[in-house]
Amino acid sequence: MNTTFTEAVGVARPRVEGRDKVTGAALYAADVPVPELLFGAVVLATIARGRVREIDVAAVQDMPGVVGVIDHRNAPRLDPETQHFFGPDGGLLLLQDDAVPFAGRPVALVVARTPEQAEAAARALPVRYDEEPHDTAFDAAHPAGRPAMTLFDGPVDVGDVTAELAGAEVVVAERYRTPEEHCGAMEPHSATAWWEGERLQAIDSDQGPFAVARVLAALFRLEPARVRVRTEHVGGGFGSKGMCGPQLILAAMAATLFRRPVRVTLTRAQVFLATAMRPMTEQVVRIGATADGRLRAIDHAAAFEISPLSEYIEGCTELTKTLYAAPAIRTRLTAVPLDVLPPFSMRAPGAAPGSFALECAIDELAERLGLDPIELRLRNEPAVGPASGLPFSGRNLVACLREGARRFGWETRDHRPRRRREGRLLVGTGVAASSFSAGAFPSTASITAEPDGTYRVLVGATDLGTGARTALTAIAADALGTTVERIRLRISDSELGPAWGAGGSRGTTSWAWAITQAAAELRARARDPDRPVTVTADTTGSLAGLAALERHSFSAVFAEVTADPATGEVRVRRLLGMFAVGRVVNPLMARSQVIGGMIGGLSMALHEEGLRDPVSGRHVNADFAGYHIAAHADVPDVEAGFVDDHEPGIPLGIKGVGEIGNVGTAAAIANAVWHATGTRVRTLPIRLDRVLEDGVHERFMP
Repeated sequence: MNTTFTEAVGVARPRVEGRDKVTGAALYAADVPVPELLFGAVVLATIARGRVREIDVAAVQDMPGVVGVIDHRNAPRLDPETQHFFGPDGGLLLLQDDAVPFAGRPVALVVARTPEQAEAAARALPVRYDEEPHDTAFDAAHPAGRPAMTLFDGPVDVGDVTAELAGAEVVVAERYRTPEEHCGAMEPHSATAWWEGERLQAIDSDQGPFAVARVLAALFRLEPARVRVRTEHVGGGFGSKGMCGPQLILAAMAATLFRRPVRVTLTRAQVFLATAMRPMTEQVVRIGATADGRLRAIDHAAAFEISPLSEYIEGCTELTKTLYAAPAIRTRLTAVPLDVLPPFSMRAPGAAPGSFALECAIDELAERLGLDPIELRLRNEPAVGPASGLPFSGRNLVACLREGARRFGWETRDHRPRRRREGRLLVGTGVAASSFSAGAFPSTASITAEPDGTYRVLVGATDLGTGARTALTAIAADALGTTVERIRLRISDSELGPAWGAGGSRGTTSWAWAITQAAAELRARARDPDRPVTVTADTTGSLAGLAALERHSFSAVFAEVTADPATGEVRVRRLLGMFAVGRVVNPLMARSQVIGGMIGGLSMALHEEGLRDPVSGRHVNADFAGYHIAAHADVPDVEAGFVDDHEPGIPLGIKGVGEIGNVGTAAAIANAVWHATGTRVRTLPIRLDRVLEDGVHERFMP
């Protein structure tokens, strides 16, 4: 019997691959058995800038199991014109010369018969350098700073910001800083590459095998059809696996030289040192308002570090152009080139550090006005896009704020700081609003109706552990008017055709659009019951017809914290998030996603900080002992809810849930810390010393 539309989409279902994962049957990139496999161990540069003077290959060539060493002298030549998402990407051009552009750059790959033999030889390989002066000191006023690229967060200048600030009765003007942060996915980056005849095959841990395969083909000057990348299961990515990673490039090099399958798996330290990070930011926010809380101007200038090797944009000012109505809005983004690892997208790129600055500034404004922070936000709710003037496709931020306030018990809050104490602990609450852009990118999907009544659905999606398989199975079942048991879904293979990767909170939306379009075409076609029928859909044309609207997910995050006035220790006791994310495909998976995002935001607020030695330019905490993340003891009572929402113009009316949970959480926690202590912490993470700085602890003491 066929299900109805609501029996698959909107139902909380466990993961379709859940049993395989808990029993160990699910194979990740480092698990897949491959005959005649060799193993590569990466050697990373230990200087921040300079050149490789000597690599003494002879010193390790006779060590047990060593097959060979690849460095800039014998590595396959890569195409220097290769581009990634943001344009030309010199970060991909590994082992092409003796230059060392940052500490952690791969300088060699040792290949051996076992992983242990490869690691032993890599540790023993002598590498000598000629060091050059380096610059890793980030500052927004750095003389090398330049306007950032304008791919999706270009500057705006609406109205007369200078005049509106001058005429404002209350002005907040503060500086906010966020550190380098690392994705730290549970599964380290791993890839296996080999040649089958004239075709390069790979099993990789990445977020989009089709795009990765195209970049790999370009690097090796191959026709796209000669490269195949598979990514069956991925143990988290958070953006760090959105690129063609060093593990895959080096594995493909070794497979090319030695004509054997080669597997390269990065160590945990190498994941920190050689894969994507969120760049350090410095942001100045100026907000002017009338005495009754009507915004007159928002001025948001943000700077972030970047590598000269490749272009990138940390779009910190996106929310400033979205959340609040003001007659004058100005944003600017500055990129500061330094001798650092090329940054790339980390969960809620730009939006997470940008919301910390904007939403803390809004809270400071509410304090100076003597207003409820929620009331201030409600008074400045825009009717259209504040910077673009475009209509919103839907905007349910007010519903998130009101329902969140009701569930959290906000009405009993005394908005003055340092008013609530439990024993020796100070207690405070805070709130932040947020948004994250929504939409879809072109993708393809194929559906085959089989004679036995089942449907084979092929789409180049990637499941990072988020439940994409489960969601797409339900979407396909409803689109085809059948049950989930009759869907045979296949994903994560570049051979399945163009598809957007798992990133930007657009994965499920993009893949679902392609599936529903293919299903509609298939259902409209007359079929022979004894023969399979296949339909392939491409959404490129459909997306071109989308109306020009502001499309966003929205949320309101509420936090309750305690602060110890003697030590400065902050603990988050309670988190609540209310979300408007379009139609919720699977409430179980969606709730898991946004709760995970809030925990990531908690970790950003209190713990995460990539530290660099100013003398050597090297990271000093490239492990989970020194780079702290939220552990079980740090994670409080976390509650998430969804308000009714729908995204018109997009099939099923869905939006993304991947990033929105992360976006506002750090600001909500920082605002709660102020409410508890009276101290504004404008630099993340909220360390003990930052809470107690300037002798504030004496004022806290009973």
